[in-house]
Amino acid sequence: MTAAKQRIQEQPAFVLHSQPFRETSLILEVFSREHGMLPIVARGARRPRSAVRGVLMSFQPLLLSWFGKGEVKTLHSAEWQGGQPQLQGTALMCGFYLNELLINLLARDDPHEALFDYYRATLYRLAHEDDHAATLRCFEKHLLQELGYALSLEHEAGSAKPIAPEADYRYVAERGALPERATQEGLPLRGKTLLDMAADDYRDPLTAQQSKQLMRLLLNHHLGGRALHTRELIKDLQKL
Repeated sequence: MTAAKQRIQEQPAFVLHSQPFRETSLILEVFSREHGMLPIVARGARRPRSAVRGVLMSFQPLLLSWFGKGEVKTLHSAEWQGGQPQLQGTALMCGFYLNELLINLLARDDPHEALFDYYRATLYRLAHEDDHAATLRCFEKHLLQELGYALSLEHEAGSAKPIAPEADYRYVAERGALPERATQEGLPLRGKTLLDMAADDYRDPLTAQQSKQLMRLLLNHHLGGRALHTRELIKDLQKL
């Protein structure tokens, strides 16, 4: 089969990361709606008169076409779709954090169409809303759910017993929430925090604090020790 027959046309996508390649090209890490995450080389993209030089921006919705049979595809065309304001300040750092999460947790060539749509909606929230911490918590939870690591937030681990808002629990990775008296493992949390997280409600200051701690615990578990550089930068800026 020829490379032309391997061409993928006009796929909704975002650039998660780019780096120089040879003298005039770029290697892109792309998150596409129907083909998942994949590497694409944009030949000549760094030339001053390249048609895609000002288009291949992170956090902007694109339509990309590419071709190739190998692991690394070759960009054919890129078209900016608009509608997404440029992220600035802390929102921009949060966007880099989202991208680093996706790069570290997604498998190559594994489509997640619902996650793609949620990512796009999250970028819009970062650009328009001030509570960036709540936006990140929602995305982190949704990401783990999409990858098959759904959080058990409304019932005790291994039980149909509902979480009581006034009770104290310990959340153990891979298991869930256990009554505090039943274990010394895991992260101590109040029941209300778990229920607030289930409802994506982070207005309570203690919920905001404990949910951040829980998501750090779970993400570190699934990252297997890989550090996230943007997380440390965000902590230094606003302790999200």
